[in-house]
Amino acid sequence: MTSEREPQLYVNRWGDTSDPAPERRGARQDVCACFDQSRPHPRARVGFHAERQDTSAPGWRRLLELIDEAAADGREEFRPLVELSPDERRQIVTLPPSIARLTAVKHLVLYGSNLVRIPPEIGAMTNLEEFSPYTSYRLHWFPYELTRCRKLARSTVSTRALFGNYKLRPPFPRLQPSPDSVTDLDPGNLDPRRWGTTAIQRCSVCERPIGQAELHQMWISLHVATDVLPLLVNACSSACVAALPSGARDYIPTPHKGGRVDQPPSDWD
Repeated sequence: MTSEREPQLYVNRWGDTSDPAPERRGARQDVCACFDQSRPHPRARVGFHAERQDTSAPGWRRLLELIDEAAADGREEFRPLVELSPDERRQIVTLPPSIARLTAVKHLVLYGSNLVRIPPEIGAMTNLEEFSPYTSYRLHWFPYELTRCRKLARSTVSTRALFGNYKLRPPFPRLQPSPDSVTDLDPGNLDPRRWGTTAIQRCSVCERPIGQAELHQMWISLHVATDVLPLLVNACSSACVAALPSGARDYIPTPHKGGRVDQPPSDWD
């Protein structure tokens, strides 16, 4: 009589968020041509994605419901995209401010998303320990507010898609000059092509309302969890800019305005 071993089971880390076959990616993800993510072109010109979120789209409405459910049941892992059809996933280009309510979530999975930006409210997810937006190839930067997630220790990011990444050193979008006052701006209705976002409500550094104060947008690359991420800072004063930490090793050491700034050599050099 022979005994058979119990079959060994392996955990699928991504569950049903695994990347579909290449021929099906277009069903849920738009093509991004901001810069070549396979070859270094440090002299290329880049900009922000200009898309605005369609808040009437079925995918957006369903995402709001999923966030409400997750906030109500206090779940520790949130994988909203698995609850959406491919067409609905494609409709999501940002996350709603209501993610600030997900204070119990420890792992946020946005694998293979069509996102072009993450809202600053992610900084309110104070129990976040792992962040997985892997293969979100249109997500080139993150809000500085992500640094408020003090427990964040692990990340899985497609680094070749990031502005200034060490492998390819693509440039950063040139930021707007810092106005002395935002009196002529509507901070709640901005052009994302110019400002990177549709709304700037609070200072990324001190959290004071922007109100009629100054607005200083800066880039800084910092080690956040597992990866060095390009972070967009919306500061209310030059003092808040001065309070920013030094950039990550082998990256631009000081906050900067983007454009054709001198970067350290790429990993390909």
